[in-house]
Amino acid sequence: MKKLAKFLLNSIPRPALIQLSILARPVIYQIFKGNNFYDPIDGRSYRRFLPYGYGKQRANALSPGTLSLERHRQMWLYLQNETQFFTEKLKVLHIAPEQEFLRRFKKMDNLDYTSADLFSPIVDVKADILDLPFADNSFDVIICNHVLEHIVDDKKAMSELYRVMKPGGWGILQVPMKNSLEKTYEDFTITDPKERQKHFGQYDHVRWYGMDYFDRLRSVGFQAEINFYSQKFSESDTKKFGLNRNEILPVVSKPV
Repeated sequence: MKKLAKFLLNSIPRPALIQLSILARPVIYQIFKGNNFYDPIDGRSYRRFLPYGYGKQRANALSPGTLSLERHRQMWLYLQNETQFFTEKLKVLHIAPEQEFLRRFKKMDNLDYTSADLFSPIVDVKADILDLPFADNSFDVIICNHVLEHIVDDKKAMSELYRVMKPGGWGILQVPMKNSLEKTYEDFTITDPKERQKHFGQYDHVRWYGMDYFDRLRSVGFQAEINFYSQKFSESDTKKFGLNRNEILPVVSKPV
């Protein structure tokens, strides 16, 4: 069963998995319902979460109901506990939106919500992150998760996100990071998908970000916070929510 789950989770693209999970949600919940784990995104408790990972599998990483990973649940908890995202009138830009978030955010009356991506058929606006079709100082909040590692000219992409954010605005710009790396590892001569998988963890990534990621963000004007938000929770709650205490939540803001 574990081998089958590993094969399916790593063979089927996450957007397709999420669509399947939406259709099968009542059945999935009956199979996995319990009291050991809690997904704050759907507000349901589970007997267990599923293992996930392209290489070594992480135990209890994937919520059966929302297919959220540790980083998604951490972000949701941050938005819920530390911001007025769910109550304040906000103009939001979501780049390459996660389907589970997009589905929920579009229903929120307090948000003027715009999703954007170059290839996705489900977004509001087809947009290249290197040349966003939005006016300067347009958005109160920008969410852009696990996108920049795909972009060779990531500084240009960061500059565009900074340009369209309002002064006083804020955002969450998650990327795959290795906290042990002081300097980002990138090599644009590596183009073979198998070699990229070997060097950068995924076939379509062009880098592993190190701790200098925050310097890159600051270089385009952002104020950038190194936030180990999961460490705010007790050990028992960390386990309950299926969080990774070593995962950084990169929170940025644009000075007034």
